[in-house]
Amino acid sequence: MTRLAGKTAIITGSARGMGAAEARLFVAEGASVLVCDVLDDEGTALAAELGAQARYQHLDVTDEQQWTVAVDVVQSVFGTPDVLVNNAGILQFTPMLSMSVADFDQVLHVNLIGPFLGMKSVGAVMTEARNGSIVNISSTGGLVGMSMISAYTASKWGLRGLTKSAAIELGHLGVRVNSIHPGGVDTPMTNPGGQQMDQAQYAGQPIQRIGRPDEIAAMALFLASDESSYCTGAEFVVDGGQTAGIDLAPMLAAMAG
Repeated sequence: MTRLAGKTAIITGSARGMGAAEARLFVAEGASVLVCDVLDDEGTALAAELGAQARYQHLDVTDEQQWTVAVDVVQSVFGTPDVLVNNAGILQFTPMLSMSVADFDQVLHVNLIGPFLGMKSVGAVMTEARNGSIVNISSTGGLVGMSMISAYTASKWGLRGLTKSAAIELGHLGVRVNSIHPGGVDTPMTNPGGQQMDQAQYAGQPIQRIGRPDEIAAMALFLASDESSYCTGAEFVVDGGQTAGIDLAPMLAAMAG
C-alpha cells in the first residue's frame, strides 16, 4: 500500500493510542514518520518497531524551541515534512467550579497552544515548499458542550476555530488544514488501566460501541494523502453518530407503554 509513498510526516503524541495507530498506518502506506512525544521509552520502542522509516524525537508541544529542533531533525533525516498531525492532548475530569486556573491553563497549553506552535513551526517550511497537509485532532468536545471537562472542551473548540483560520491563511500557499473530531475512543488517555470498556454508555448512539484508534488513523490517512486535495478548513467527524442528534424512539416507546 502506497497512499503516502514518498511523504514525510510529523505526528505528535504518537508514542501510544491514536498517535501510535497513525504512525503505524502512515509507515505501512509508505511515509517516513517522526514519532514525537514526551513518553521517551514508549516512543523509542515504537520507532524501533517501525524500522528505518521512523525516528523518535522528544517533543513537549508547548515548547517552541523543541518544535524548532523537531523540524530540524525531520529535515535532516527524512526531508521537508509534507504532513503534520497535531495529535498530542491531555484530558482532565474536573467540575468547572472546582478546577484551578493552573489546571485549566495546562490543558489549554497542550491542546491548543501546542497545535498553534506546530502549525507555526512546521507550516513555515511547508509554505516554502508550497505543499503540505496539517491534521488537527480535535474532538466531539469541539462541536458540543460537555460537562466535567470544561478545559478540554474549550481547547477543542479553540482548535476547531484555529484550524479554519489557518486554512484561510495557508491555503493559497499550498498548505491544507483540517480537523478530525473523534467521539469516544479506547486509548490510554480515556482508559488508563487498559480494562475492558463498558459499552453501555454508547447504547444511545447509532453505532453502539466505543471507537478504535485505527478508525481515527484511517481518517487521518485520508487527510494526509492527496486523496483529500480539495479539502481544507473542514471538520471530519468520526464518532459513531454520537453528534448526529437525538433518538426519540425510546421516548415514544415509553409514551406508548
